[in-house]
Amino acid sequence: MSELKVVVVQCGNEEYALPVDSVISIEKLEQINPIPHLPEYMLGLMKTRGELVPILDFEQILYGRSADKNDEVRIVVVQTGSLLIGLLVLDAKEILDIPESTMTSTGLLAYSKTPYFTTVANLENRMITIVDPEILSRTLTGMDAIGEYVETRTMEEV
Repeated sequence: MSELKVVVVQCGNEEYALPVDSVISIEKLEQINPIPHLPEYMLGLMKTRGELVPILDFEQILYGRSADKNDEVRIVVVQTGSLLIGLLVLDAKEILDIPESTMTSTGLLAYSKTPYFTTVANLENRMITIVDPEILSRTLTGMDAIGEYVETRTMEEV
């Protein structure tokens, strides 16, 4: 039986999972430099391991409210195409192997507002929604502008 290895994160009262192969690192929240005129979910840029990484408030994306920025929050840095993005989450809880037999996409396909939800793992005592960071980065409004901004800033530093 095949399994999907994921990093389980928390937003709101729900658990979401990001495939381990797209996760670069999990960081503590540090100094974020805000950028004007970008979408509300875009908190700004943070330097992580020498790279400029746009930080997206995953709680804002999902629920339309900002996550409390306390000592518990984490930045999950994921690779999407040519851009690294950091997702601000309430907690990065664990790495988990999810059996393929527990996953279903029933009901998700009909909901066009969240095309980045690819499947749901229906485990014994919890449900975890699997998020595809590549689809997330392609479908969020304003991500093109964010990518261009980061590329411009990176070129200026070189």
